[in-house]
Amino acid sequence: MPAPTWDGAAPWGGRPERFRPSPTAVLLAPVVVSAIVQVPAAIAIAVWMRLPLSVEVLSVGLALAGPLALLAARRAPGPTVAAVTALALADLLLPPDVGPPYVALAFAIILAVARGALGWAVVSVVTGWVAAIVLAASLGPTWHPLRIAATTALLAACFGIGTFVRVRRERARAYRADLAQRRRTAEEQERMRIARELHDVIGHALSQINVQASVGLHLMDRDPDQARSALEHVKTTSKTALEEVRTVLGVIRSEGVDDAAAPLAPQAELADLPVLVAGVAAPGFEAELVDRLDSAPPRAVQFAAYRIAQEALTNVVRHAGASRAVVVVERLGDDLLLTVDDDGRGVQGEIEGGGILGMRERAALLGGTVAVERSPRGGTRVTARLPWGAGA
Repeated sequence: MPAPTWDGAAPWGGRPERFRPSPTAVLLAPVVVSAIVQVPAAIAIAVWMRLPLSVEVLSVGLALAGPLALLAARRAPGPTVAAVTALALADLLLPPDVGPPYVALAFAIILAVARGALGWAVVSVVTGWVAAIVLAASLGPTWHPLRIAATTALLAACFGIGTFVRVRRERARAYRADLAQRRRTAEEQERMRIARELHDVIGHALSQINVQASVGLHLMDRDPDQARSALEHVKTTSKTALEEVRTVLGVIRSEGVDDAAAPLAPQAELADLPVLVAGVAAPGFEAELVDRLDSAPPRAVQFAAYRIAQEALTNVVRHAGASRAVVVVERLGDDLLLTVDDDGRGVQGEIEGGGILGMRERAALLGGTVAVERSPRGGTRVTARLPWGAGA
């Protein structure tokens, strides 16, 4: 499996990472923009209309207070939009009836809705706007209906922008969560694959080494030649296991780097079954291979079948207490059928271990199945059905 990339490229075909401004910039931008729009305009209007000093100071103070209130929008977006609405209402009712747009209110609404304080924003803005219309009609000249409609539309647009921002943020959050979950799933699958490969290789080798070493110790004095043969088998098995472990580790190291750098060690296939079956034979235990195939399936199917047979024979040697095992490979319709029977203790309700789980996983990866049941020989039967053309 290709290693995920985290350098801005789109992993697993996803979207590339986009530039994201710092939280400080996001916080200060509305403050700076609204202050630049409101404060100089308030000063200019006060000077141009020759307002009293008290009114001028109050007008500039309201123009500055709104942007400064936005500094609390990150931690308290609801109270912030309420406070800015009150400041905007005061600025709107303060004479003269002309002035710059209160941009801080637009930012307060957008930030509140985007951060989930929709209720605060609706109650504050609706209350403030209704109060502005009523107070303006009572205290000063009546506003033109077009002005009321345009201002209402602008306020509604701010709510729409805030909703859009919130939806975008929620989608981005969901995308990041999905990406993290896919990464964890890929890592878990990779760990399971590595564990399965190492279990099959090391488990089988150690089981064979244990059996042959026991035979060698038992026959050391009575039959030195047979003991020597057992020790040679231990040497061969350990050498083969070491090569397979190196192959697995080499493939792991080379993944995501360069396919051409991967080790070119051949994978086990059905042609290796005779050596596998002969290798588990020992005094008091014999194994037989019945090969009924006229042709070979794709390499992926052969490799899975070999590993399943290897694990099944390992379980027979380690747990069954059997004297005989028979491995049968044949084609049944569109499936490769692999059967391993023994005459040992049989299935007695034990909890399935990692070996059987690994066999099922190998078969499932190709769309096949593995069944473990009572054998007609009295022991256990492992039956693997693998789609003949899988992995082609």
